[in-house]
Amino acid sequence: MTIDLPTLRATRYVQPLHEGGSLPAVVDTDDGLYVVKFRGAGQGALALVAELVAGLLARLAGLPLPDVALVEVSPVFGRNEPDPEIQDILHGSHGVNVGLRYLDGAFNFDPLAAGDLVPADLAADLVWFDAWLTNPDRTARNPNVLVWRGAPWLIDHGAAIYAHHDWAAVDVARTLTPFERIRDHLLLGAAGDLEAADARMIGRISEEAIGAVVEAVPEALLLDRPGPFADAAAARRRYLDYLSARRGAPRAFLLEAIRAKAALAGAPPRRLEARR
Repeated sequence: MTIDLPTLRATRYVQPLHEGGSLPAVVDTDDGLYVVKFRGAGQGALALVAELVAGLLARLAGLPLPDVALVEVSPVFGRNEPDPEIQDILHGSHGVNVGLRYLDGAFNFDPLAAGDLVPADLAADLVWFDAWLTNPDRTARNPNVLVWRGAPWLIDHGAAIYAHHDWAAVDVARTLTPFERIRDHLLLGAAGDLEAADARMIGRISEEAIGAVVEAVPEALLLDRPGPFADAAAARRRYLDYLSARRGAPRAFLLEAIRAKAALAGAPPRRLEARR
């Protein structure tokens, strides 16, 4: 299996997006507008690796995610941008970055107003997916689900796979963490049968698929800064081993999600917090 991952050229810096801490931006490319995350932002290249791995896996699993692409930023890109913070980010982002196609007119998902747009099966699949990838960033406070043309779309997976920020400390116990923060998932209460979702997602995300996704991550992102790996091949093996181990049975994250869903069903409804 090979991953079709286009590489686009950034042609114009359109506008920054002041949501979140990484200061992504709408960027014009030779394939239209993309929301680009820059390796020179404070969260660094690892956020882009997480974005890329999670995004490609989501698309292979049939989850609704905008087109994913690598976006090349040249040394002259954005040189007329007057904001010094943006200039610093762009200066540190020459080369490959990661973008999602811009969904013009999209707005943040609100389960009170648009909950019927996410069927119970899809909600269960998303809970499973985020628990597997240890993604803490799909909550009422920070939905990271957009509504566009009457359908939900997933965005912003830069906080996922947080183990990769300190691989040296990731032992078997941390690899197989049940991920208790799934209790805060935006769609946990709307999720259908999580065991059925488990069967669906395991069928869609094979070991081969994980390997192909990890292989698609550019060396420039994997080795952007000095780290624990001698080369990109070693880094890819570490991601593959980690994701494969979490996929293997028994899946503690699935049992934790089932437990959290049952606990939520017996709890009073939580007030929806303000959007980010």
